[in-house]
Amino acid sequence: MAIDIGGKIKELRVGKNLTLKDLSEKVNLSIGFLSQLERGLTNVAVDSLEKIAEALEVDLSYFFSIPKSSNNSILRSYQQEIFQVVNSQFINYHLTNDLENKKMVPRLVQILPCSTDENVTNYGHEGEEFVYVLEGILTLFLDNEKYELYPGDSVHIDSTVPHNWANYTNKLVKLLAVNTPNHFNIKHK
Repeated sequence: MAIDIGGKIKELRVGKNLTLKDLSEKVNLSIGFLSQLERGLTNVAVDSLEKIAEALEVDLSYFFSIPKSSNNSILRSYQQEIFQVVNSQFINYHLTNDLENKKMVPRLVQILPCSTDENVTNYGHEGEEFVYVLEGILTLFLDNEKYELYPGDSVHIDSTVPHNWANYTNKLVKLLAVNTPNHFNIKHK
């Protein structure tokens, strides 16, 4: 994955006529580190990648790919790729090889710890949502109520009900989330 991210960074940097030195000054990372990153020789922390994305004027999710369609129904754990990082806090992995041909979207979500001072905005959207907590304590906001869900707890809701999630602990929260409809689906839209 480091090679893909590094290649995308280099492509954007060169396309904007920036030198490694220019990018280094914008993101406060060393030229040597950026060079190694572009060549796929090192990994980058999400917060540093977010600075790079901002400097190159792209969304952080630009650096992560959607799994390619495959006739294979099995997705091995080592084949899982990060699909999206939201607010440097929610890391989403798709759990399917064939997302474009399915009606639901199964994801593994990792939620990094955050401060309880942050305001959480509840929102509703089309479809259904199922969440199963694998690890950690998930704070669930559901229709103006606040709940703590523990490993083994689950919730299945109509997604139009205002809701959101947070991690107010000092440990990672992992959950399985399955949503409908599949907005990546071309056939079933």
